[in-house]
Amino acid sequence: MSVYAVIGMGSIAKRHLKNLRFLYPDADIYVVSSSGRNLDLPEGANAVVSLEQLISLKPTYVIIASPAPYHTDAATLLLENKVPVLIEKPLASDSEDAAKFLELCSSKDYPPVAVGYCLRFLPSALAVKAFLETEGLGTVYNVSSVVGQYLPGWRSDRNYKDSVSAKKELGGGALLELSHELDYLMWLFGSVTLQHSWLRTTAELGLEVEEIADLVLTTESGVHISVHLDFIQKSTQRKCELIGEKGRLFWDLLANTVTFIDATTTTVIYADPQYDKNRMYLDMLKTFAAADNDGTQELASVHSSLNVVQLIDAAKKTNKGRIVS
Repeated sequence: MSVYAVIGMGSIAKRHLKNLRFLYPDADIYVVSSSGRNLDLPEGANAVVSLEQLISLKPTYVIIASPAPYHTDAATLLLENKVPVLIEKPLASDSEDAAKFLELCSSKDYPPVAVGYCLRFLPSALAVKAFLETEGLGTVYNVSSVVGQYLPGWRSDRNYKDSVSAKKELGGGALLELSHELDYLMWLFGSVTLQHSWLRTTAELGLEVEEIADLVLTTESGVHISVHLDFIQKSTQRKCELIGEKGRLFWDLLANTVTFIDATTTTVIYADPQYDKNRMYLDMLKTFAAADNDGTQELASVHSSLNVVQLIDAAKKTNKGRIVS
């Protein structure tokens, strides 16, 4: 009997658990409480076990979906016991922890390990990447990446101030919680350099982590990238606009569409507004199950995910905005 497991019991952990049960209906699927205190059996799980008990069961792979500060400790223990690990984003809550983990992974013959930046599996994301790789936009000059969603509306079952997203000690804040944008920008354009960061809290939400983040990045080829992340928009938006030599590319991540506009025409490159976004999570799990330790182009590696955390740390250190320290 195959064995799989999820560490964590939050909303993303429950999604992964449901997807594991869908992919492997006859498997034994276990859950580990990251705090060790929650013993309630989630739907779809065979049992709640300790991490040590899980290792003794020799799982095929484990998904770590606990708060970010706990990711690398659990991953290290599993990898040392030859268990493949998919770590929910971000890799860690700070770059020092993430760098130590990469060094460890690089020095040992560990089984597969990857990080769950699932937007890489969104069909419109793959369409954007293919368009850029075939020089459809020519030289890229400017990119604007925006995501905003009202934090109190994320999860109706709890006060937003009690969520992981709101708590500094659990890796909260817009930068870590919305780091998908930082990951996909480096996936599309390679390494970036931080030029400016402006992080803010608001009287509206009253958190001790950044609720709004505005970054300016540049690439080695001279692309100028502006990034806006926030917890305060009442109407959710997630989009990316690219201006290049041959025209403008508009990517709407919520609508799952990509549109190219040049001097005379507007062309729909990709459109599937009815796409079930859970499929990108399923595709990520399928790809991870088939991956070797170097991963694939779509799977985020430990190295690329370290770059994301390092960028976030740099943004916090050079912040010019108003935020509680």
